[in-house]
Amino acid sequence: MKKALKIIGIALIAIICIALAALLIEKVRTKHTQDDYSNVYTDEKYQTPVKIENLEVITQDVSCGYAVIEMFSAWNGGNVTEESLYGQYGKVITSTGNKFCEEMNKQFPEYDTEIHKYLKNTEFIDIMYETLASGKPVPFEWAALYENEWTLHYSLIIGADIPNDKITIANPYGYYEEITLEELLNRTSFQAYENMPLFLRMGFAVGLFEKNTIFSVK
Repeated sequence: MKKALKIIGIALIAIICIALAALLIEKVRTKHTQDDYSNVYTDEKYQTPVKIENLEVITQDVSCGYAVIEMFSAWNGGNVTEESLYGQYGKVITSTGNKFCEEMNKQFPEYDTEIHKYLKNTEFIDIMYETLASGKPVPFEWAALYENEWTLHYSLIIGADIPNDKITIANPYGYYEEITLEELLNRTSFQAYENMPLFLRMGFAVGLFEKNTIFSVK
């Protein structure tokens, strides 16, 4: 019995150490994303505002991932809906960034959707702007408020007026948002997520969820 308890104790200590190490590594990765982006406001590349027209926001019924795909499909002239996706799979399959990316490529084979994780702020801004400038909405992951509760959420960036510090987002909670770059990056890095539960922190630590994550569509 004593030997068994000792083994269990050692195993628990090892698990705790691994968890703490994972949390520390994730903290370092997050800090690495936070580079200075102040020069983008005067960079000649970003001086022209870019905007996606005729993209209608919806209020999600099933999931934010499915709702983003529905909005993208409608903008693209298609008829994929949250309900059709749920009917196809019988569940939500877009809970992780990789799976969301796979479904975007499956539903829209005419495009090449690529996931970009833990980007530096400047890299995030550049991919966002390049995708918008090419005429396509930009799926991304961020922290969003729903009835005063923070959530992990997908939305679409549909406009960027960087000199005037205005980013326009189609949020499938049912509305458009106009926010600053600072607020956008505070939420894509999930620093805005107040009092994040430990299980979500561990989700980021083990790679189930990602920060400063955006999807380029080419």
